[in-house]
Amino acid sequence: MTVEKPALTDAIQDYLREIYKLGSEEDPVSVTALAKRLGVSPASASAMVKKLAALGLAEHRPYGGVTLTAAGERVALEIIRHHRLLELYLAETLGLDIDDVHDEAERLEHAISEELEAKIDRALGYPTHDPHGDPIPDRDLKWPQSAAAASSRRAKRSPRSFTR
Repeated sequence: MTVEKPALTDAIQDYLREIYKLGSEEDPVSVTALAKRLGVSPASASAMVKKLAALGLAEHRPYGGVTLTAAGERVALEIIRHHRLLELYLAETLGLDIDDVHDEAERLEHAISEELEAKIDRALGYPTHDPHGDPIPDRDLKWPQSAAAASSRRAKRSPRSFTR
């Protein structure tokens, strides 16, 4: 008999996504910058970073910042993919105003199953960019060729500024 790991909480997923995004600006990511981005106290961010490290999703050196492990980066890319596919689906299929899709996608990104993600992806014709023009990682969590070819390793990892 195998025991499944509990699902990662929304907060854990949000932290991983923000560490990934901030990693395009500074690597390693400072806990202070992470706290500021998430609107939490540095103590709260530090506690979560320790939890992420204990889960094997991040590496943290005190006073040296935090970086994602391969497993943490995979989760972050999944969340970014979910979010951007949902934004596009909400805009194109349901007709939501482009200014409203971010907040809706933010609420839904944690609940979407891989099966629903695949169906949305297929229904949209396997898109490479969200309605804001930001790239969408493909089902293998690779950036679209045009975005990945941007330049440096950091640009490949995070080909556009992440505001969404």
